[in-house]
Formats: sequence, structure tokens, C-alpha cells
Amino acid sequence: MSDQLIVEWPRDRVCVLRLNRPDAFNALSRALTEALRAAVRGLSATSAQVMILAGTGRGFCAGADLKERLIMTDAEKFAHNRAISALADDIAALPMATVAAINGIAMGGGMEISLACDLRFAANGVRLGLTEARVGAIPGAGGSQRLPRLIGTSRALELMYSGEPIAAEHAQAWGLVNDVVPAEALMERALSFAAIVSTRSRRAGALLKDAVYRGIDRPLSEGLAIEAEAVAEILHSDDYKEGLAAFSERRQPVFGR
Repeated sequence: MSDQLIVEWPRDRVCVLRLNRPDAFNALSRALTEALRAAVRGLSATSAQVMILAGTGRGFCAGADLKERLIMTDAEKFAHNRAISALADDIAALPMATVAAINGIAMGGGMEISLACDLRFAANGVRLGLTEARVGAIPGAGGSQRLPRLIGTSRALELMYSGEPIAAEHAQAWGLVNDVVPAEALMERALSFAAIVSTRSRRAGALLKDAVYRGIDRPLSEGLAIEAEAVAEILHSDDYKEGLAAFSERRQPVFGR
């Protein structure tokens, strides 16, 4: 594992992947990108039920490491872009709750990996944006597709055409982030959410996530059919049996791992 990534387990079933290039605002070097991909891909085989993506220092993630890009060939630049895009897809595909704890600037590819998470919590005053227009590029790690689905086409195009970042408070009003808190309370906010989710059924959470994302862009009738399939599986599960028993016995359920 690269020293550019720190893996933490602050509590049972909760994993924090912390980008660790503070002097570069956690820009995605090739080494960091590959370390993140390996860590994310390995999470499904662990007990993790929540993944929190965070950064060290003053930045969450400044996007692709443009200084490193300067010495790349065109083929290497494209490969680096594809690796960041694959990282975003890996995060989106995780069968668990995922949270971006945005402690500092989140620009370009850094914003895009946060968009691949289910939720985003941000610190007061943090600035976020898809800033590729500033260097004559376009979002290339899912941003052009995920952002419009999250905040609507018009607002997404405003951000992407201009390349100008917006403050976290503005982002919250647009539905881009779920909550904005003082910087010193950010990880507490993320971990308090994770603490709740980590007590729920891991299998039910995975089925819920799959149903939501598979159904969201389909006609309602198709989405309801996807939901019905998930419910049928849940009703036969050991976790649901445990949930009913715990309700009857007035105790907290203990779900399987």
C-alpha cells in the first residue's frame, strides 16, 4: 500500500480511506490513484459496511496531479484519466454506504470521486467544482454524467461551462452536498452517520443501494419491479428473521456480517 493513502478503521464495520498528499492538496497521482483503486476493490471482502473518503491537510482532493501530467505522453495522460474514471466507478459500485468527508478543496477529479459516493458532507467555506474548463478540458471521470443526475442539467452545465467552484453552503442549497458543518466537526458528522448505518443489515443495505441506483433512471414500473425483487430476497433472509425477533423481544438486532 502506498504511503500516499492511509487506511483507518475507527470503529467496527467503518473504513476510512484517507488521501495523504497534503502538500499537493491530495492531488491524484498515478500512485495514489492505484492505491485507492486497490483499497476500494478490497473492501467488499472485509467487514466494512460504510466507507468514508477523506483527505489530510487543507484539501480533500485537487483532482488529477497536473504537475505529473506535464511530463506524461499523450497515451499516459489518457491512461491516467481512465484510471481515475475507473476509481470513481469502483467507488460507485461498492455494495455499502459511501461518504465523502470534504475537508478542503474538491476540484476536477477530486470532485468526481466525491460524486461517486452516496453522500457528501463538507466543512464550512470549502470550495467545490468541476474546474476542467480552466485548462481546456472537460470532466472525464464521470462528472459530466453524475453531476446532472444529482443537481439537474442546467445547474451542472453552469458549473462545468464556467469551471468556477462554489462554496459548500451554495452546494448544499443545490443538493450537491448533504450537510455543511464546522471543519472541526466534519469527521464527527461522518462517523456519527456511519455509526448508525454500521448497526443495520449489511445485506439489506447492499440491496437497497442496488435498487435505488438501478431504478432511478428507469420508468417507475420498472423501478418498482426491481424493488419487489429485493424485498422478496430480504423477506427470506436471516437478517430479517433476526430483526423481527429483536422487535418482539424489545432488544437491538444483531445482524450477520
